[in-house]
Amino acid sequence: MSDYFVHESSYIDEDVTIGAGTKIWHFCHIQRGAVIGRNCSMGQNVNIASHVRIGNGVRIQNNVSVYEGVELEDDVFCGPSCVFTNDLTPRAKYPKGAVGYKKTRICTGASIGANATIVCGHTVGAWALIGAGAVITSDVPDHALMLGVPARVAGWVCKCGQRLGETLRCDCGRCYRRTDNGLEENPCSSET
Repeated sequence: MSDYFVHESSYIDEDVTIGAGTKIWHFCHIQRGAVIGRNCSMGQNVNIASHVRIGNGVRIQNNVSVYEGVELEDDVFCGPSCVFTNDLTPRAKYPKGAVGYKKTRICTGASIGANATIVCGHTVGAWALIGAGAVITSDVPDHALMLGVPARVAGWVCKCGQRLGETLRCDCGRCYRRTDNGLEENPCSSET
C-alpha cells in the first residue's frame, strides 16, 4: 500500500517518484522520470511531463500540463487551465526535443492565476502572484503582483497573498523592504 493517493482513472508511468500525502485525482498522467514531493494535489486532467520536478505542498488545479523543462518549487499554486510552454520556436515538422527546451522556474510560494501563461525561459520569483489571464514574458521579482498582457508589475503581495500598500506592511503583521530582486521580509518597526 502506498502512502499517496492516485485515482483509478489516472496513469502513472514507471520510474516516477511521488511523496507521502500527495493526491492525484481524475484523468491525470504522470510521465516517466517525474518527481513529485510530499502533500501535493493534482486536480482533474493534470499532465506532468517526463523529468519534471515538483516540490512539496504544490497545488495544481484542473487542466494544467507541466512540461519538461519546468520546475515548481515548494508551495506553488497553479490555477485552473494555466499554461506553461517549453519551446520558444516550436515546429511540428522540425521537432527539437529536449535539447530545444528553455528552463522555467517557479519559485517557492508563487501563485499562478487561472488561464495565465508562463512563456518558457523565465523565473517567477518567490511568493509572486500572477493574475488570471496574465502572460509572463520576462522574469518576475519576488512578491510581485503581475497583471496584463504582457504582464507588468502592478504592485506587491505578502506571503499570505494580501496586496501591500506603500508602507509594505501587511495586516497579517509581516513587513517588507525593497531589494534588487523585488521584496524580502524585514522585521517590523514601530515607524512602519
